[in-house]
Amino acid sequence: MTGQSKAAADSDLRDSPRVSTGSDGLDNILGGGFDANRMYLYEGRPGTGKTTIALQFLLSGVRDGERVLYISLSETRRELMLVGQRHGWSLEGVDIFELVPPETTLDPERELTVFHPAEMELSETTGLIFKEVERINPTRVVLDSLSELRLLAQNPLRYRRQVLALKHFFTNRNCTVILLDDLSSSQDDLQLHSIAHGVVMLEQLALDYGAERRRLRVIKMRGIKFRGGFHDFIIDKGGLKIFPRLVAAEHHRSFLGEFTPSGNAEFDQLLGGGLERGTNALLIGAAGVGKSSVALTYAIAAAERGEHAVFFAFDEGRGTVEARARTLGLGLEPHLESGKIRFQQIDPAELSPGEFAANVRTSVERDNARIIVIDSLNGYLNAMPDERFLILQMHELLSYLAQQGVLTILILAQHGLVGPTDTSLDISYLSDSVLMLRYFELGGTVRRALSVVKKRSGNHEHTIREFRLTHAGIKLGPPLKEFSGIFTGTPRYTGPAMSPEGTAE
Repeated sequence: MTGQSKAAADSDLRDSPRVSTGSDGLDNILGGGFDANRMYLYEGRPGTGKTTIALQFLLSGVRDGERVLYISLSETRRELMLVGQRHGWSLEGVDIFELVPPETTLDPERELTVFHPAEMELSETTGLIFKEVERINPTRVVLDSLSELRLLAQNPLRYRRQVLALKHFFTNRNCTVILLDDLSSSQDDLQLHSIAHGVVMLEQLALDYGAERRRLRVIKMRGIKFRGGFHDFIIDKGGLKIFPRLVAAEHHRSFLGEFTPSGNAEFDQLLGGGLERGTNALLIGAAGVGKSSVALTYAIAAAERGEHAVFFAFDEGRGTVEARARTLGLGLEPHLESGKIRFQQIDPAELSPGEFAANVRTSVERDNARIIVIDSLNGYLNAMPDERFLILQMHELLSYLAQQGVLTILILAQHGLVGPTDTSLDISYLSDSVLMLRYFELGGTVRRALSVVKKRSGNHEHTIREFRLTHAGIKLGPPLKEFSGIFTGTPRYTGPAMSPEGTAE
């Protein structure tokens, strides 16, 4: 090869176009899609969504005016058409070549040829595939599935040779190929991984409670930098919706780290001016002490400034939150109706962490939300199959929101009401600010106390203040300087002696 021709070949390699996988999420994970004219493998147990995402790949080609072919050794045309119908797709433009027995009596007018794989030699099967590809000359091909070829081959060596024959055949054609494998063999077929240009694994996980979870992982992709790890996805009408794993370092925008007013001057004073944009605050306390009420004041104050806020509720319904706002005299309903505040109730048994993170991203990047409230982390914990992943995902999510200049308010309920309390989760080290809300008993009545126990930026009061939930909102009292043990739940009075009338002598 001359130097000029070698340079031209190198240029062709550099300029090799990317081919969309048909899924925006998978394209994002791969940094743009597949390299054209290569062979890829989708593997996963039955029910993981391989057929659906393969059809998405072909339909993407149809939209671009390409000729595409679905070679089926496991499903009939009727079954594939039903899959398309359920997703609202028309498979017009997708050539389907069946190599499976028909479900009904053959129609003489039918333009499809139907073969019985069990009665054919493997070489004859692959020969028929080659002839059909040569006849149609597609630019995209899906072969479903390798399990049938494996059965026909009867031994691993012959099977590998036939897969290599497929690869060499398609190498000389301008065609991007996806092979599907349902992992029906007793052992992992790692030899396929070495043959394919890229491998994508799809999984379905059955949890002890709630809906099943699906996730995928790109095992290998030659010459393509991809986002590693597991990525959650769901199968919905319209195909697979893949939620790429959030990497905070990939997202940053400039913003001013100014204070975010709460709408309550006394509260802002306690916080040394307020909470800054690009930070997060953890509100921790017993159930019903007022954590959600504090978060609501921030959301409503943002709406009144014309900003957008989103309230993700894992524990309470919209009606309960609206009733609480009315009790406190907070005008929540008009902002919900105008869309300035979006209330989204989350069912942790149905939602995967990846889908939740994608929801938050959409709120920030599409709707320009400036305040995000997560109520509560206890409910979010229930959405996770393993607590370790909660910490890691929450760290990445908080880092992302910080780089977007969003104020994030996290609510964490403690076990117990009065006296010693505990939590099933400790993420205080991830929080820029921590506000402690506690019940305490004094003179036969139950009171509420509030203190800022941590704030990374700016000065704040180190006092403990009593607060009340009134019809005019949250009212803060003066510092409780003459009491000790407020956070134990049973404080001791340490001020001047009290007269029988309750006044200092």
